[in-house]
Amino acid sequence: MLTEIIVPIFVCVILPVAVVFIVGRTKQNEINRKTEVMIKAIENGAQIDPEMFKSTEPAPKAPKTLKQELVEKLTGGCVVTLMGVAFLALYCIDRFVPGAHIMFGSWLPVAGGVMLAVGIGLLVSYFASKSLLADEIKAEEEALKK
Repeated sequence: MLTEIIVPIFVCVILPVAVVFIVGRTKQNEINRKTEVMIKAIENGAQIDPEMFKSTEPAPKAPKTLKQELVEKLTGGCVVTLMGVAFLALYCIDRFVPGAHIMFGSWLPVAGGVMLAVGIGLLVSYFASKSLLADEIKAEEEALKK
């Protein structure tokens, strides 16, 4: 009973807050280290490299092609659909197999139904986009070959 409350709270509240905290703390530490180096350089009279002030963010990624976007949509649709089917299968096992007791069985049909619906929506979107954008994909592939 208690674990049915603790795990969802941990996953939905504590885990995202921890991720944001860790990312923010890492960036702050990086800034603090650069500041210390700059202060030491100024104290010692060394020349300061202006490149050090530039952001250490990675270079922007190249835009994705239509084909790459469609493949990502297909992959996401398959994964989410299979997760929905797995959740619904676990719920059916919990309900109809004597002696089987799966923890957190009360939210499995809801989560499974939502995941199944989202996954099917992504798959429908993939197949519709694939047929509608076939000419654009061919043109994009030919442009990349040149």
